[in-house]
Formats: sequence, structure tokens, C-alpha cells
Amino acid sequence: MKNSNALPILIFLLLLGVGLGFAYTSLALGDPHRSAVIAFSSAAAALIVSYSIKIANQWERVVVLRLGRFHALKGPGLFLIIPIVDVIAYWIDIRVITTAFKAEKTLTKDTVPVDVDAVLFWKVIDPKKAALDVADYASAINWAAQTALRDVIGKTLLSDMLEGREKISGELRRIIDIRTEPWGINVISVEVKDVLIPAGLEDAMSMQAQAERERQARVILGDSERQIAEKFGEAAKTYADNPTAFHLRAMNMLYEGLKKESTTIVIVPSTAVETMQLGGLAGATALSACLGQKAAPESAVDPWSGPPSSKLSSTPQSKP
Repeated sequence: MKNSNALPILIFLLLLGVGLGFAYTSLALGDPHRSAVIAFSSAAAALIVSYSIKIANQWERVVVLRLGRFHALKGPGLFLIIPIVDVIAYWIDIRVITTAFKAEKTLTKDTVPVDVDAVLFWKVIDPKKAALDVADYASAINWAAQTALRDVIGKTLLSDMLEGREKISGELRRIIDIRTEPWGINVISVEVKDVLIPAGLEDAMSMQAQAERERQARVILGDSERQIAEKFGEAAKTYADNPTAFHLRAMNMLYEGLKKESTTIVIVPSTAVETMQLGGLAGATALSACLGQKAAPESAVDPWSGPPSSKLSSTPQSKP
């Protein structure tokens, strides 16, 4: 990365202005030859000095080569180089850098083609190695990350890849860090963003998940029915040992059924009426009529339907 700063330009203009001022003074004294030499010399000196002054930012390190060999690692701040003799080979950024990479149509261990997108977080910890030991460290890191991702996908099952992204990210970080350590680069972390599977397989997995949910729902419903049956069995044993409780429960159920709606027709077998000891069929009919009158006001009685006692009635079966 090439650095740009206004200070060298300012120094160049300042030295050039001073040199031109001396040249103008010599010209005013009647010595044009000396004036031309001063002007040319000041311009050359200003150019050399401005080229020698370099400034690196806080996050930059500069690799300087002298006559083709490594000379020094400069920065941050102001530093000088010898023009023509010294050459700046690299401006290296030592901040954390993010690189996105992906693997397309890569087969998993169970031969399922997937597309995986990931992000690599890395930084240069040794600028000298990054500049001298690899031609283009940014491109090399990208290719190393892609090959490592394909290698990990080929050794992982699809189910493990979908559920254990953290494990895959840790394995990728370990592999990439081993490959890039000789280049003076440290891998901070690797994050798997997305795993894309074929649409047909996605539909099949969705149907499988739906079927599994339905199976669990049926199992839960069956277990609930079993628990209800057990509770009913316990209640039946209680009523069998206590006929009075059974009669009271039956009467309560009849009362609850009659009091909700005045137009409800309740059919009670004659055997049930005698069991509940309601005084025979006449007593049950009177109870129904009484409850119907309580539930519906007189203004709401249908004149075409007759008296309330005819609405709520029971149809007993004739006893053999």
C-alpha cells in the first residue's frame, strides 16, 4: 500500500522557493549565469530532500531494501531514505484484516454437495516475513483458506456441519494458522457464515422434520390418553365404593347440563332417573322445567312452543 502525505510536497515547495529567491538576488546583482546555477541546484536539492522524507502511519510498517537487500523496517512516524540507493518494497498494514472466502459445490463426507461461505480474521505480526517470504501474502492467505475449507468439508458429515459450526470454525482456524505462520501472519478467528444445500435435499429434510414433529405429537397425545384413562379408572373405583358420591356426581352433571341453555333437550334414561333417586320420570321433568324457567326470562319464552315444561323434557325408555 502506497503512502501519501503532504509534508514532502511542502518541504519541496519551501526549498524551491528559497532557492529561487537566491537566484533572483543573483540575477538582480547582474550575474545571470550564477542565478541559473542556483535555481537549478535548489530545484534538484528540493526534489532529493522531499523524496527522502517518508512518513508511515501508526498502523503501517515499511520494508526498505538497500541495493536489493533487506535494510530496515521503518515506521511508524517520520523516517529518511537515500534516493536511488534505498527502495521501499512494501507498505504493510498490521491491523486486523477480514477476508471473505467460500467453497462451491464441495462434497461432504456423506457425498452431499454444499456451498459454504466463511470470513477469515487475520493480521500481520512479522512484516519482514510477510514481505520477503511470500510474493503476495493477501492472495496466499485467501487460497490457503479456500483449500483448508474444502479439506474440512470433505471430512465432515452434513449433519455435523449444520449443527457444529463452532467446531468447524475452530478446525479451520487451526489449519490456516499452521499454513500461514511461516509467512509472519496470525489467524485470529474463522467464522462460517452460511451453509447452502440443494433445494431438493432441503425439502426432504423439512418433510423429515415435520414427520418427526407429528410422531412426537402423537406420542404425547397417546401418553395423555393413557394418563386420563388411569385417572378415570381411579375415579370409577372411588364411585364403586361410594354410591352416594356417584349419585351426587350424576345429579351435578345433569344440573350443569340443564342450566346452561334453556332450549337444550336432555334425554335421560329411566334407569338413570331411578338410580339417581329423582322420584321417577315426573320428578326429572319437574326439575327440567324448573331449571328452564330460571335460565330464560318470561319475555323470551316462545309463544308457539308452549309452556317451558314442554321444552325441557326427557324421553324415557319403557321398562320391560
